[in-house]
Amino acid sequence: MKSVLFLIAFLLFNLICFGQRSELSEAVQKYGHNVPSVFSGIMPDNEGGYYFVSVKSGDTAWMVENNIFYTLENIQINPKGTDKGLFFNFKNKSFFGTLYYGLFAKNDSKYPQPVYLSKNSIIIEGKAEIDISIMKEKYDIAGWVKSGKGRIGYRIIDNYGDIIYDGIISFKGKGPFKVDMSVIAGPYVNNVSHKEVVISFETNKPCLPNIVVNGNIYMDLKNLSKKGLKHEIPIGDLEPDKEYNYTVNYGKNQLTYSFKTAPTPGTRKPFTFAFTSDSRAGSGGGERNIYGVNVYIMKKMAALAAQQGASFFQFTGDMITGYSSSIGSNMLEYANWKRSVESIWHYLPIYVAMGNHEALVNIFDDGSAWGISIDKFPFKTKSAETIFSNNFVNPQNGPQSEDSAYYDPDKSKLNFPEYGESVYSYIYDNIAIVVLNSNYWYTPTKKMISEIGGNPHGYVMDNQLLWFEKKINELNSNSHIDHIFVTIHTPAFPNGGHAKDDMWYYGNNKIRPTVAGEPVNVGIIERRDELLDIMINKSDKVIALLCGDEHNYSRMKLTKNTPIYPEGYKGKKLKVSRPFWQITNGSAGAPYYGQQQLPWSESVEKFSTQYALMLFDIDGERVSLRVINPDTLEEIETIDLK
Repeated sequence: MKSVLFLIAFLLFNLICFGQRSELSEAVQKYGHNVPSVFSGIMPDNEGGYYFVSVKSGDTAWMVENNIFYTLENIQINPKGTDKGLFFNFKNKSFFGTLYYGLFAKNDSKYPQPVYLSKNSIIIEGKAEIDISIMKEKYDIAGWVKSGKGRIGYRIIDNYGDIIYDGIISFKGKGPFKVDMSVIAGPYVNNVSHKEVVISFETNKPCLPNIVVNGNIYMDLKNLSKKGLKHEIPIGDLEPDKEYNYTVNYGKNQLTYSFKTAPTPGTRKPFTFAFTSDSRAGSGGGERNIYGVNVYIMKKMAALAAQQGASFFQFTGDMITGYSSSIGSNMLEYANWKRSVESIWHYLPIYVAMGNHEALVNIFDDGSAWGISIDKFPFKTKSAETIFSNNFVNPQNGPQSEDSAYYDPDKSKLNFPEYGESVYSYIYDNIAIVVLNSNYWYTPTKKMISEIGGNPHGYVMDNQLLWFEKKINELNSNSHIDHIFVTIHTPAFPNGGHAKDDMWYYGNNKIRPTVAGEPVNVGIIERRDELLDIMINKSDKVIALLCGDEHNYSRMKLTKNTPIYPEGYKGKKLKVSRPFWQITNGSAGAPYYGQQQLPWSESVEKFSTQYALMLFDIDGERVSLRVINPDTLEEIETIDLK
């Protein structure tokens, strides 16, 4: 009924605004009506863009896209060889800054980092040159004078002193110099099981690389017919619980690192895994903000995880500052995040998940400070979920999308973004990790969800919930699995910084998605309870819900006596059958939040605003947690969870 009323109102409005109606008709004929049917009030204009018309007010808001120079395409460029070194042309006469650079030492470190020279190059009108010829004798840590080859790390800083990007490039020659085939991102160890692993990396030029493991040659079988820049190479037929060296061959160059396979599921050997979230740009300058990322803290997080012998690292959301309408800007931030942990990621598998700051949006200018923001479309190529999946390698075993749910307006075609690699699960020995996405099809402008459509921050939609319950049931029946950890960006119970949203909204159960003008049946608190019911009452294996979003560390024990509802709540109430942990750790560098008083605050057993890396020690039936500040190495707490 509401959809019908909306349509009538909209048609009446356009009858009054005849000129606008004529423009719409012309635009639809010229460009087609490609607005996803899950949104309301968005129309194509005559320039190939879109505008939003409010049925409530009649106001019009035109879509805008920020014209940003700092994009991955503009910054991650291929330089040109010169007689003295490498010439960078960013093709922007308004771009001024500084280019720092230095060599990677040859066979000097397990975790290679460039060593910057005291000399730098000034970027003038978008142009700068790295002088390789001066890096001789005591400065030749790469041995390039003898070999005629080397790798350079460089740092781009703009005229305001902000660090924009850390890059890597290989060169050959002794003068004149040439840009060599280079691995400019990675290699990264992904999706480690007891018998296989995926190695991913990116090169500066198209090529057909291979990886050698234990004398066997592996190639990117999906792309054998064409050379590419991005490479994902599965390595199979491995033995469990074994360390392997792997050599990436690209052009005439190679890089060698190592990985370790997981034990056979159910082996129950002692191991450790790491967890944190929320590394978006912090305050304080320098590496605390390398274009959207607190690299200073993330480097320390990864290094501590490796030093403590972690078998893998789970990071759940708000990697970057995000909220951009520019795909290129979003990808530059992702590149900076990957670079921050890259030297450790050569060896240690890192799994990542989406938070609200991974948002990639279309913005409609309604005159407000931030405009109206919705998930970017077309979904197939531009949604936040698609761009996230294109940038990372996670398991592909989650739900497809919210298509075919009861609220799908047209079941004959695809109307929602694909979840891709933002929802998934994986097994390591006797534990399973289930990763959820509470910012799928996210509309950041909360007040407009009821009118324009979208999903509020913290809400898990129906198909994802169904997949989750099925996955938990599957793991419950798996005799090799003793413990399950569920991770999601938004806490079920916020404790410091997000009482206004997450799965609470100050107790307002009216908060829910709107699809094609219709609100869904289940509110945010009801949906929270459904998630908790699956984890607590329908499973005795789920140890904890691991969250982020709040920039602090908190450990909360939920029991049957914990108050979890607003005063006067009329809905069905969850009965908690056993004690359950919610552990929030959004302390990887984003600006801190202090503790807030909420109905369940008495159940919070530990709260800290320190930077924190969580280390779970698994030893058969025993589960313990160590929390350490990676900046100071202070132990925040150690606790037995089971």
